[in-house]
Amino acid sequence: MAAAGRWLRSCRSLLRRGFPVLAAARRQPGLSGGSRRWQQALGVGLGAALCAVPVIEKQNSSSLSNDALIKRAVSLVTDSTSTLLSQTTYALIEALTEYTKAVYTLVSLYKQYSNLLGKMNSEEVDAVWQVVIGARVDMTTKQQEYLRLESSWMTALRLSEMAAEAAYQSGADQASVTARSHIQLVKSQVQEVRQLSQKAETKLAEAQTEELIKAQGEESSLPQGVTGSTDAGEDPYLRED
Repeated sequence: MAAAGRWLRSCRSLLRRGFPVLAAARRQPGLSGGSRRWQQALGVGLGAALCAVPVIEKQNSSSLSNDALIKRAVSLVTDSTSTLLSQTTYALIEALTEYTKAVYTLVSLYKQYSNLLGKMNSEEVDAVWQVVIGARVDMTTKQQEYLRLESSWMTALRLSEMAAEAAYQSGADQASVTARSHIQLVKSQVQEVRQLSQKAETKLAEAQTEELIKAQGEESSLPQGVTGSTDAGEDPYLRED
């Protein structure tokens, strides 16, 4: 109110001094008293209109309710958390895909190794086994990467769920529905990729079992300690004489 009062006093002072265009008109000859009164009235009207502008803007700015401001804020939060969830979902899916590829690579190497058992000398067996070990290290590295990103994705998922709940509680129904729909979408996407990686892990376990069974029959051709077993005489599956 004090600011509005100062503005009005400033406007009245301006009107008492007169607008430059009206002062110039007074100096022109031939203007009647009626014309001067019309100019004065015009000046008062323009001044009143100018003085009213900031007061109206202040009234409009104060017309926003707390509920409206909360809804606007919570909508921004749901947008931000949805963006974070999208980015972490993309990164996780990419990491899971790379991990799945590494698992299938190792499955292929195990199968090739099993098929070559008994057909290679000890040096060739050792060389192939080193390739298998390298593939296992690569698979482990990619597994650790996807587990790290999975942790970030879970955090982003919880944030999105909290934002959706906050939107619902504040009455921002559209923001809440949109956020929950996005959450369900990314969950289904990640689940599909997880199922593919789990299928690959199952095949890897089968290939390792098959390799182990064949390796037991070809124990003499393997490098010392490759299978992790003890001497053949200590194998519980061998028949005792």
